[in-house]
Amino acid sequence: MKQFESLTGKQLSRRQLLTGSALLGGGLLATSLTGCGGAAQATGVREIGFWHLLSGGDGTKMQTMIANANQANPGFKVHPTVLAWGPPYYTKLAMASAGGRPPEVAIMHASRVPGYAPGGLIEPWDLGLLAENGITPENFAPRIWEKGQQGGKVFSLALDSHPFIMFYNTDIAGKAGLLESNGQLQEVSSPEGFKAMALEMQKVTKAHGLSFGYLNLGSQMWRLFYTLYKQHGAEIVLTPGRQMEADRDAAIESLEFMASLFDDTIAAKSGDINTGIAEFVRGDSGMLFSGGWELPTMKKAKLPVDAVTIPTLYGTPASYADSHSFVLPRQLVVDEVKRKDAYKFVSDVLKGSLLWAEAGHIPAFQPVVQSPAYGQLTPQIHYANAADIIAYDPEAWFSGSGSDWQTYFAEHIQNVLLGRDKASAGWDSFVARTNDLLSRPNPV
Repeated sequence: MKQFESLTGKQLSRRQLLTGSALLGGGLLATSLTGCGGAAQATGVREIGFWHLLSGGDGTKMQTMIANANQANPGFKVHPTVLAWGPPYYTKLAMASAGGRPPEVAIMHASRVPGYAPGGLIEPWDLGLLAENGITPENFAPRIWEKGQQGGKVFSLALDSHPFIMFYNTDIAGKAGLLESNGQLQEVSSPEGFKAMALEMQKVTKAHGLSFGYLNLGSQMWRLFYTLYKQHGAEIVLTPGRQMEADRDAAIESLEFMASLFDDTIAAKSGDINTGIAEFVRGDSGMLFSGGWELPTMKKAKLPVDAVTIPTLYGTPASYADSHSFVLPRQLVVDEVKRKDAYKFVSDVLKGSLLWAEAGHIPAFQPVVQSPAYGQLTPQIHYANAADIIAYDPEAWFSGSGSDWQTYFAEHIQNVLLGRDKASAGWDSFVARTNDLLSRPNPV
């Protein structure tokens, strides 16, 4: 039976590899794991494979950024492969890396890196080579740069931070008397104050004050919960072989507040993410909890929309976010020329990420954020402070964007939000499920 060798020198059998990858991603195994970057074409142009999971408006912006990099670098051509978001993507990337047939570069969520770096599925970035391409640690906010590190090495380079934010309809807010003299939404600093604001907007819409679709989508429930939980100043610590460390009171209070919103007046009692967005776009609510990545949808609908970080309701500013980050999948044999091409490609995309900001993301490359051009982007500039209060997922091999852990959260918490279970019971059962995961080793 063919064996695969990790960077740690350990041998993985095909059965171990398949089992580990399935557990890590929780998705279907890839039927084809061949990267796009094959041998150099007859023209001498080197082909660079690039896997990512960006579609819709994101994907269009990324395609333009790739085209710009290709035009500026005639020696290589980046070939993107777009795969489905979530567990299937991460499973395929793990399989390709372990099997020695990955692309030269790929996108991962920063929150997923802790599950990949220890097993040698991705390789660290060379700081010297990055510096040759004009990329240094000082170009990134400290929290974002720190997140890319594991064991003192840099395993991921953030393209952005994409926070969970609050959109609001400026026409509805104005009619509700909730705008300041500068045209921006009044600040609120308590759960009661937020609900009062939502009720004022509901008087205008005659439907709901807030839209938030969550049914059957653990990521949505988790994004709002973790924002509120972190606003308590609380932490979650996930240590292998130990019980989950968390502030139970803060968790229950956050869940109870979430459930109180779904009363069919402040917000619809139930609904999925698409119905929530559609309701807001129709003008049937004044506010929407969602990701900044939904901004192109709002712009396309020509809504009178602005956006802010989710109000600080429990004392500590915090905003759930993740980062689309560049990683170097493990190569059996590194082609040094193509590796340098990958560095140049990534540096070009980072430097050109003002275009990425138009998709609603906050560029991680600070020279772009600090540019006059970025300062002219609205509403992006109104929630750019989210990069300073990022709440990344607690680190574990099983946590992060698109993970099964978020699915388990939905399994235990959805009935709480629907009013069928108590918050304490839902939280305790989720903790027990998490403790079971912590008792298992990282499968890769």
